[in-house]
Amino acid sequence: MKDDVMDMYIEAGRIASEIREKGAGEIRVGASYLGVVEKIEGWVQDAGAGLAFPLNVSLNEDAAHDTASRDDERVFSDGDVVKLDLGVHLDGYIADTAVTVDLGDHPLLLEASARGLDAAISIVAPGVSVGELGSAIHGEIESRGFRPIANLTGHGLDRYRIHTPPNIPNIRQNGGAVLEEGMVFAIEPFASTGTGHVSEKHRTEIFQQLAVKPVRLPSARRVLEEMRPRKGLPFSRRWLSGEKLDLALSTLARSQVIRAYPVLSDVPGSLVSQAEHTLIVTGEGCLVTTA
Repeated sequence: MKDDVMDMYIEAGRIASEIREKGAGEIRVGASYLGVVEKIEGWVQDAGAGLAFPLNVSLNEDAAHDTASRDDERVFSDGDVVKLDLGVHLDGYIADTAVTVDLGDHPLLLEASARGLDAAISIVAPGVSVGELGSAIHGEIESRGFRPIANLTGHGLDRYRIHTPPNIPNIRQNGGAVLEEGMVFAIEPFASTGTGHVSEKHRTEIFQQLAVKPVRLPSARRVLEEMRPRKGLPFSRRWLSGEKLDLALSTLARSQVIRAYPVLSDVPGSLVSQAEHTLIVTGEGCLVTTA
């Protein structure tokens, strides 16, 4: 990896780490969900960076892909388990990091995902398989009485690409991709009191452009034009202007021009925690950019 690219990854990670910690402090009982999301996203822009994806703030059994709608009236409540998942980029070089905020009394659940992350990071080095990372994560979560979410994984990162190989499992797995020096990826364990499997909810606020195709609907063309500067990075419905957005987005999704990211949830009444860091594999181990 070239030094200038390494520097961009490291600086993006520094910004993400600072804003993650500052943002976690904004999550309090009674605070506006929309207000917190917009404040944290604003801090990224104020730092001279870009949002790699809309700020994810997922509550309780919701594990991933929730963000505020334009007219969101939710407030954080006593007992909530809140996942804050932040992506920052500098010229397309991404830092992806997450923390869980406990507004109730669930310290062991938060510890499970955090210790799973620590265990995986501790063995990252060239020649290690992703299966070994998954086994380390699984052991830490299971030993505390919870289930890792089997169908959510960590993922590789590349310039303007938020999900690339290799996938980093959160469960025991034999073999898989072997880590190499220079790889950049995010490890993100999820620990659940539920089934350890997420499914899609109807709520969808996050989308990503997948292809460039001609579209006839004026509102759909406007969406693509507005999101062109993102170069394929995910975006929020909340960021779009104009009318007939539901029609525009559904038309683009049916044409496979964009992908929708529905909220992913374990069973109702369960609780999920998450922890995440971005790493670069080095000759001796790894550099955690978001520590």
